[in-house]
Amino acid sequence: MNLTQKILAAHLVEGSLEPGSEIAIKPDQVLTQDATGTMVYLQFETTGLNRIKVDLGVSYIDHNLLQVGYENADDHRYLASVAAKFGVHLSRAGNGICHQIHLERFVRPGGFLLGSDSHTPTAGGAGMLGIGAGGLDVAVALAGAPYFLRMPRVVRVELRGRLRPWVAAKDVILELLRRLTVKGGVGCIFEYTGPGVATLSVYERATICNMGAELGATSSLFPSDERTREFFQSVGREEDWQPLEADVGADYDEEIVINLDELEPLIAQPHSPDNVVKVNEIAGMPVQQVVIGSCTNSSLEDMAIAAEILKGKVIPPHVSLVIAPGTRRILRMMIANGILDTLIESGARILEVGCGPCNGIGQSPASGSVSVRTVNRNYRGRSGTEDALVYIASPAVAAATALRGRITDPRELGDMPELKISKIYPVDDNLIVTPPPEGEKVEIVRGPNIKPVPQTDPLPDKLELTVMLKAGDNVSTDDIIPGGARLLSLRSNIPAMAEYTFSRLDSGFVGRVKEHNRPWMVVGGENFGQGSSREHAVLAPLYLGLKVVVAKSFARIYRQNLINYGVLPLILAEPEDYACISLGAVFTLERLRNKLLEEKSLVLEDKSKGLKIPVVHDLSQREVELILSGGLLRYVGSNN
Repeated sequence: MNLTQKILAAHLVEGSLEPGSEIAIKPDQVLTQDATGTMVYLQFETTGLNRIKVDLGVSYIDHNLLQVGYENADDHRYLASVAAKFGVHLSRAGNGICHQIHLERFVRPGGFLLGSDSHTPTAGGAGMLGIGAGGLDVAVALAGAPYFLRMPRVVRVELRGRLRPWVAAKDVILELLRRLTVKGGVGCIFEYTGPGVATLSVYERATICNMGAELGATSSLFPSDERTREFFQSVGREEDWQPLEADVGADYDEEIVINLDELEPLIAQPHSPDNVVKVNEIAGMPVQQVVIGSCTNSSLEDMAIAAEILKGKVIPPHVSLVIAPGTRRILRMMIANGILDTLIESGARILEVGCGPCNGIGQSPASGSVSVRTVNRNYRGRSGTEDALVYIASPAVAAATALRGRITDPRELGDMPELKISKIYPVDDNLIVTPPPEGEKVEIVRGPNIKPVPQTDPLPDKLELTVMLKAGDNVSTDDIIPGGARLLSLRSNIPAMAEYTFSRLDSGFVGRVKEHNRPWMVVGGENFGQGSSREHAVLAPLYLGLKVVVAKSFARIYRQNLINYGVLPLILAEPEDYACISLGAVFTLERLRNKLLEEKSLVLEDKSKGLKIPVVHDLSQREVELILSGGLLRYVGSNN
């Protein structure tokens, strides 16, 4: 068996490990973060349970750290109170980014982690299978139910050789994105093997697994070997380590080879992580901002290479250099190793440990400016500035760029310095709150911004739907509901958040839908709903009357979120029919309930034009029942 199959088999509750078949797997651990967590716990409250039913649940406060109004602070109090009541560990604001902390403190090789964040696969860097999911799936898992998914295809990525100086782990995943695109990993788990694996630290492996989400992959996974053991020793958890690898001669569904010693520094251009070129192809472009941080690149190693590049130098006046360490422990290590002082002397601005600029929560670049960032996504407007040009690169490229004030290949700087940093990390769990043994006396604290979760009615037998939006390929969840400081402060208030639905694609959309005041549908192209796991991208349109989304193909988590809330995802049987569908057209679906149960093919009929559009669904029997019931919460309630 390959390593993916071994871990899935150990957690399998239902189904067969045949690619494409539906399986149910039971997580050992669950994580949430504050941009998605409030909705998770509001949903968990509806189960009526007094305590979570997984081995470990951790609630992280790492995204919405700006407190310019009461909303974020109120939601932090809510998260603290529900964590204590239901038996969830709480990582307080200021402790750091969920994926970095979880990697250091909780990840266990061979385990299965489910998280309400699309970058949960970061855990794969230490041999734990991590899968990101929508909040409702996570809430149900906290209640003890398994997580359902289609058995992914397992892609073997054989790493050969060793990275050359100035080439980083970030360049490995950028190379895969260059080859495969943002939809090239949909329905797949990428399993890394080969002699090159042993040359990468766990933090480097975590960077690669983290950005596997940008391929659309279900997860990414490295073996647990001696380098993994060194990592667990360094963070004081050697007892949690165990060796894990694929069997010799294990089968894979596909194989890819990357020669590490042939890679060069790469950079993703606006506005997609797969728009990748060699840095030297665009070197010299003036840059106004550089950001080093995020869950992808905020380790001590990442900070150290930036400090070595900038040591004894000062960045140009026209450049704003922003540093966001991943965890409080990394920040303390930066102080102990002189890294922080070096960066401050260079003119860098030091942010609170957290997600921050990656999702437009502070440090939005100037209008029309160029920002080079070590983040994972550069969708248009995600930085908080609609017309900013955001590039994605490694910390070495970012720091060299900050030093020169223009996009710079770090190989121009000469020999790469040797990093002399401590290998032992101090244990610092002071901001991780262990829940009390009993939570009955804990009172849940709710602010006025927290509203009930919208409910969906069971699917009717006939739908008459107006096409209220026609979108293109690779529409992201940020396009559906923008992120950033202003919008994410409304994460617990769907009626308020719904006012911004599709605002990046159509500024008049909400007004038009409200005036329409009837059920409606959206038509999209390939890979509809890529990006964040935020279920708000379904909840907000649902609140406004969305019933059906028709697309050429769907991103995995978004598709599941639609199903979980009783919204029907349909696939164009003939992709060329996309051109035949016009904005404002009215389509009818008839005998819907029986057809979903009995057939895979349906017909969208525009009776006024005599137009019939064949569509198909790829729903399992269980997913059909979810849709017919009106979503996962109703389905679980009716089956308990």
